[in-house]
Amino acid sequence: MQRERYINHQFIYINCKFKKIIGEIQKMKEITENEMKFILTVFRNPKEEYNARNISKVIGISHMGALKIAVRLEKEGIIKSRLVGKARIYSLNLEDGYVNKYIEFLLQREAEKAPLYSRVWIKEIRKIKDAQASMLFGSVLTKGKEANDIDVLIIVNEKNLEKVQKEIEEVNLVNNKRLHPVFQTIDDIKSNIKKGDKVILNALNGIVAKGEEVIIGAIK
Repeated sequence: MQRERYINHQFIYINCKFKKIIGEIQKMKEITENEMKFILTVFRNPKEEYNARNISKVIGISHMGALKIAVRLEKEGIIKSRLVGKARIYSLNLEDGYVNKYIEFLLQREAEKAPLYSRVWIKEIRKIKDAQASMLFGSVLTKGKEANDIDVLIIVNEKNLEKVQKEIEEVNLVNNKRLHPVFQTIDDIKSNIKKGDKVILNALNGIVAKGEEVIIGAIK
């Protein structure tokens, strides 16, 4: 009897956990385009302080529209806020494991929805297997086929640098445009974000090809 009660409790617990996970996945899928832009703008610009007014100009919506998004995201625990004078400044709640998974999902979704020419290069960049993470950035995202070369941020462990360089050369041999890599270790990228390095901050506005969790960890 006691064993049956234990099994029943375990079943109820697993069922509740399963329903929670399904609910979280559904919530991720239902995010709007503007909500996605709001979250990824805050994520990609760790040196910026965003309130509803200035982020509305970046993502191209009204101040009231941005405020409504912020209220909903804060209620869900995805973002948090603090008052600086009269302005409410928003940041991501990256201490929460669910929020990390949420951002991973959004970065993957962004790569899937990227323009066709960008997706071609994302596929090529993913051939660089020994990189910890990689991001497509620069003129290819705005000029497409008119871009002269293909900028890519590569996060790599120093011991794997030679392997990654060979993999990049293999990609370059079969394409009519060359990858232009910017190499960083995890420590490098964390340090350069703190210093406000323009090249790295610009690269973070690219599209993640691989290693979403590594990128998130570097920005935390």
